[in-house]
Amino acid sequence: MVTLYSTHCSSSSKAAASNSSIGFYNYHNNLPISSRKFGSQKISLTPICNAIRMQDGAVAASPSKIENETPLKKLKDGILSVRPPEEQKDTFDFDSNKDKSTVSITVVGASGDLAKKKIFPALFALYYEGFLPEHFTIFGYARSKMTDTELRNMVSKTLTCRIDKRENCGEKMEEFLERCFYHSGQYDSQENFAELDKKLKEHEAGRFPNRLFYLSIPPNIFINAVRCASLSASSAHGWTRVIVEKPFGRDCESSAALTRSLKQYLKEDQIFRIDHYLGKELVENLSVLRFSNLIFEPLWSRQYIRNVQFIFSEDFGTEGRGGYFDHYGIIRDIMQNHLLQILALFAMETPVSLDAEDIRNEKVKVLRSMRPLQLDDVVVGQYKSHTKGGTTYPGYTDDKTVPKDSLTPTFAAAALFIDNARWDGVPFLMKAGKALHTRSAEIRVQFRHVPGNLYNKNFGSYLDQATNELVIRVQPDEAIYLKINNKVPGLGMRLDASNLNLLYSARYLKEIPDAYERLLLDAIEGERRLFIRSDELDAAWSLFTPVLKELEQKKIVPENYPYGSRGPIGAHYLAARYKVRWGDLA
Repeated sequence: MVTLYSTHCSSSSKAAASNSSIGFYNYHNNLPISSRKFGSQKISLTPICNAIRMQDGAVAASPSKIENETPLKKLKDGILSVRPPEEQKDTFDFDSNKDKSTVSITVVGASGDLAKKKIFPALFALYYEGFLPEHFTIFGYARSKMTDTELRNMVSKTLTCRIDKRENCGEKMEEFLERCFYHSGQYDSQENFAELDKKLKEHEAGRFPNRLFYLSIPPNIFINAVRCASLSASSAHGWTRVIVEKPFGRDCESSAALTRSLKQYLKEDQIFRIDHYLGKELVENLSVLRFSNLIFEPLWSRQYIRNVQFIFSEDFGTEGRGGYFDHYGIIRDIMQNHLLQILALFAMETPVSLDAEDIRNEKVKVLRSMRPLQLDDVVVGQYKSHTKGGTTYPGYTDDKTVPKDSLTPTFAAAALFIDNARWDGVPFLMKAGKALHTRSAEIRVQFRHVPGNLYNKNFGSYLDQATNELVIRVQPDEAIYLKINNKVPGLGMRLDASNLNLLYSARYLKEIPDAYERLLLDAIEGERRLFIRSDELDAAWSLFTPVLKELEQKKIVPENYPYGSRGPIGAHYLAARYKVRWGDLA
């Protein structure tokens, strides 16, 4: 593959050259070159330079006559992509040695629950479906003492096969486990990571090495692990990428400090901040639903939409994770990342293209257009013990890992606003909580009432229940449905609210991949569209940090609600203030 790189960068990289030039670089001395050798083939780049002019950081053109076109056969649709110079070395070298390249995936924190329940199963699913490279190796790294065999036994207990492809399941599992290895070491030891590096090189066996590190560890040891991996175990010739799990700090200051520390050892394009909700099928479908269906885009504004609701609920409590959760709370754990990221995708303007940077630029614009959250627009709650059906469910402070006087909210509802031309005055309501009556995650778009509706008398006092509503159910039982008003068959004039329903399990027989599968594959392929950029993170924290500090400084006491209920009554008053009824109450 031949990839041309623009020297035109975003506003955060203003040191780049003119945005009307194309730069070609020799990777060993950073000098412009007119030709490049790919294996045994030599390609002249001079005619390409002469053929291409760039405008505003984006260009596509067909190359001029090239001495040998064989290395170009994989150019996608004949388009030359323009990317930053700092990524140039990886792309040229990786593609010119593609048959001889290998990917080493190191799961740092391999003995933890996330690795066992999500990461290793996702990697196996990718292998099972044929999405991993031909040559790959998986290493587990943790402080626990373990052999390769013990790691494989641990991992094998969590692996499952696709429902529609079970013929060779056992064989595929054995093949996958044979590629899994383990190295025990401290997270802050360069010596231990150097030992890991030696093992990785043995398995890479002279192939062109690319390395991916997944940090499945607590945030307080991120930097130590990144420092050691970067200095002692990064790829000398290929790319090195690091996936970082949330939380990304607790507020603006700690998040910025974490980013600065990471950037001491990594470039921004090496950091993949993962939010697994962005990998969920229905969340990724948001832009498809909106931008490829003519009926929705004209309605996607304040003119037709009355409010938008983002609802997240779990039907279980902290259950042993209280110590971790108490340090963050529901706002930091769910609202500031999962729900806010979905909101940004929902509300963004049409991006220039599906390129990662174009999409992330539009998300940042939305976040920067939002008002900082006010305390008056927030309701917090905490679940208490409740007995139902002869079973007693413990309250949050009954968890032995939680302080008895904890004021950490396990429930929060908030009203947010976007001050731009499209969404001015439309309330975006968020609600998230633990130990509620059901487990679900959904987006609800409530449209305005029909002006001068001829059938108002048929609805009586239940006008809100007759509101058209688009519901995108992210989990469980993924579905998209539209509530419409319809006449009930018969001689009378009785109206009924009915659903036009797309239930994924009924429409698509294929099993929906787990979010971690999609995100891991994107990280391996260098696709950053579903990962969070540092300026996105800054903008997100700037919305929530003031109210979080106010809640803690004023020691606001959360409203109690029974385990298994619909949450505190204050959430209903908050919605009513903006003449909204929570859609999940019907």
